Amino acid sequence: MPPTKSFIAIPQDSDFTLYNLPYGVFSTQGKQPRVGVAIGEYVLDLSVLEQVDLLPIKYGPVFAQDSLNEFIAQGSVHWRAVRTAIQTLLAADNPRLREDDALRARALIPQSQVQMHLPVQITGYTDFYSSREHAFNVGSMFRGSENALMPNWSELPVAYNGRASSVVISGTDIIRPSGQTMPTGTHRPIFGPSQKLDFELEMGFIIGRKTLLGEPVPVDIAADYVFGMVLLNDWSARDIQQWEYVPLGPFNGKSFGTSISPWVVPMAALEPFRCSAVPQEPEPLAYLRTPDRYTYDIHLQVAFEVNGHETLICESNFKYLYWGIEQQLAHHTVSGCNLQVGDLMGTGTISGPTQESLGSLLELNWNMTRTVPLKGGETRYFIEDGDTIIMRGFCEKEGIRIGFGEVRGTILPALDFPALETL
Repeated sequence: MPPTKSFIAIPQDSDFTLYNLPYGVFSTQGKQPRVGVAIGEYVLDLSVLEQVDLLPIKYGPVFAQDSLNEFIAQGSVHWRAVRTAIQTLLAADNPRLREDDALRARALIPQSQVQMHLPVQITGYTDFYSSREHAFNVGSMFRGSENALMPNWSELPVAYNGRASSVVISGTDIIRPSGQTMPTGTHRPIFGPSQKLDFELEMGFIIGRKTLLGEPVPVDIAADYVFGMVLLNDWSARDIQQWEYVPLGPFNGKSFGTSISPWVVPMAALEPFRCSAVPQEPEPLAYLRTPDRYTYDIHLQVAFEVNGHETLICESNFKYLYWGIEQQLAHHTVSGCNLQVGDLMGTGTISGPTQESLGSLLELNWNMTRTVPLKGGETRYFIEDGDTIIMRGFCEKEGIRIGFGEVRGTILPALDFPALETL
């Protein structure tokens, strides 16, 4: 068991306890980005600890970097060793950092004084479609409940390859996308700003181990290839997507922005929160089958912030996913597609069985047949300019709490496009 108490005062409801220690990349005024971990209301600067040889680094330096990629590439043995060393240094009964005033002043920085950056150099991005409730709801709207799930959905984790360059850190504003849409009653598409801009409540997992081209990852060891998890909002322009997705799938309706939280929670921190996964019927093919399927009990929330008022509109849970991340990874690589350290995989929208647990506005408004009420008397079908979407996630059990912080983004107006004849 790790130490249970730190010499740092940690608020009772903090996401960033000694059990957690999520990794992120931060900068302070006049200094370059480097790697730290969140502890209470502070960031522990790992580049400082690295300089004084307090961390077991195989090949260094790895923390005086603007991404986690070099550290992640050292492998799971070193992830565990560094995590244990950090927990030991922060323990209440360890004087090494606690009693060294000069070192502590350099290494512990209030989170209010830092700027966060993308935690990893994202080499590729894949987004799955793994919530049965979400897939059934969306299918029911457009094809009826009897044909809601396509024949392949219960046989494999459906996914598409997204755009890594437009993955952004929490707090980055998102410009409303423009594109082609096909309004009801028209004979040809029109061009203009999306009128049905949506969020998707997801989680992302970061790949921690590369593979060779042609090398599949067996499902029973796929967990060894995952470094940690983040909150993820895969913004979605529903009207653009609906017109373009046949026959090849999402493109401009998705590629304009994907937001992730700044702190990567290591998989080791999630171990106390393992729980049984939902049953699968039919039984998956052998390459997707595991004898002891599990998932994690992660509470997820979505809030709207409009005119200074925040309204909680969704409470879901990671455990509702039908296809687990190990199955997603096994299917992703079964063709021989190679992995790179830093690849980002999105789980797909995570919806639950109740109205309150629906993970997108398309479901909450049921294809514009009901409005979503907000504080201050406002209502919404979809996101309007100036609206902010906030997602949060945390685990709590038997006095242990870990959290992911939040991922937020504000929608800005679409850009003006000059008339073609003036170009």
